[in-house]
Amino acid sequence: MTVLIAYDGSDDARAAVDYVARHLRDEPTVIMTVWEPLLTQISWAPLAAAVPVAGRLDEGEQYEEEKQAERLAQQGADIAAKAGLTDVAVRAERGGGPVWAAIVDVAEELNASLVVTGSRGLAGARSVILGSVSTRVLHHAHRPVLVVPPPKEDDEE
Repeated sequence: MTVLIAYDGSDDARAAVDYVARHLRDEPTVIMTVWEPLLTQISWAPLAAAVPVAGRLDEGEQYEEEKQAERLAQQGADIAAKAGLTDVAVRAERGGGPVWAAIVDVAEELNASLVVTGSRGLAGARSVILGSVSTRVLHHAHRPVLVVPPPKEDDEE
């Protein structure tokens, strides 16, 4: 059994890592971060249809974006290790399309037995896993998907 955790650094993604550590501690786990070049993110914005986006990121800028994604995935793996997971790999994928599609594709490639996401991700340009992404993973993955709810606030208990 291989567990794929989609990780973006949000509290919900951390909750997903913690959940897997509590309930599936002995299973091989892959912490995955999807990164998109900034110009790709801009081109998908609503204004992109009306405002032309000029230029390209140079190789150095693309390299830095990729390194940031790798660091984020490693952060998730470090959290997983501290939580007790022992067989953890990291994966930073460059999204060439929707983030949810990259998650589904990697799940297929790994033959993951379970895909785990938080219910929401980060907002704005740093976003990797949004509520809509979790929803689309649920609808398009041909394997079990677990969406972990956000951690309870102290006053909610």
